Amino acid sequence: MGLTSTGTASVLAIDAGNSKTDVAVVDTAGRVLATARGGGFRPPTVGVPAAFDALAEPVRRVLAEAGLDRVAHVSACLANADLPVEEERLATALAERGWGGSVEVRNDTFAILRAGVAEPLGVAVVCGAGINCVGMRPDGRTARFPALGRISGDWGGGWGLAEEALWHAARAADGRGEATALALTLPAHFGLSSMDALIEALHLEHIAYERRGELAPVLFATAADGDPVAGALVDRLAEEVTVMATVALTRLDLLDEPVPVLLGGSVLTAGHRRLDDGIRALLAARAPRARLRVVTARPVLGAALLGLDRLSANPEALARARTHWEVSGKGR
Repeated sequence: MGLTSTGTASVLAIDAGNSKTDVAVVDTAGRVLATARGGGFRPPTVGVPAAFDALAEPVRRVLAEAGLDRVAHVSACLANADLPVEEERLATALAERGWGGSVEVRNDTFAILRAGVAEPLGVAVVCGAGINCVGMRPDGRTARFPALGRISGDWGGGWGLAEEALWHAARAADGRGEATALALTLPAHFGLSSMDALIEALHLEHIAYERRGELAPVLFATAADGDPVAGALVDRLAEEVTVMATVALTRLDLLDEPVPVLLGGSVLTAGHRRLDDGIRALLAARAPRARLRVVTARPVLGAALLGLDRLSANPEALARARTHWEVSGKGR
């Protein structure tokens, strides 16, 4: 099937996160015709119309580079599409843009999962700023969590770990809690001498709110140096990751099957040995046939593969698209 000006043989793949967006046009032979990067996709902050207005700029660029007016299918994996009703609302808004003949919106965690598997089968746990887990089977069944923070039972993520580290460090500093080196390493990260100084700087916003996320790597470094409080937080994250994965496997009747369990996001791809070893040991005990892997390819690959799945592309096409991001060095 050849390309036309209406893109009858093309997928517009979108991976839109809170901080950045990757878009690509891929034809059903798996050839990547154009790619572009844009800013973050934040409907809760700016509203749905403005979020899609920002997304329109990189989409215009890839369509122009590919020589297309529109495509056959838009495969969008979007941050802040945490509930099925949100996916439906965002899909409606996306369809109104007229970029493709059909539209499918999924939570962006599905992009990590599909990027890491040869077929839509497995479970992915993603831990970056937040934490989430999804699973899928080729028959279309999925498993997912709301992933809305503490109100939906979540624990972990870079922001959550930073908050936990601050809580323990503050209590250690004033005597309410167990002694921990975090009371020194957290303020030292910002060039401060005490938790009192750090608490004041955060409260008065002398340190920008968004910089709190910088403290998660400090937590891991402090744990690696042998601090028991920091180590316990790392161990708890390993437990949370394993619980999410095993629950998703159970929901999909895959707990006893040799299926992939994929890890993605900045926290889980950073190579923290204690965390990695903890997840590996816990998963081996609870889902011994699961195959644990870390996904480092750009999630837009997953969005592209999901779109090619929708258009019934052949295995050679899927492999060609994967090669573009993995072998050519464009997956990092």
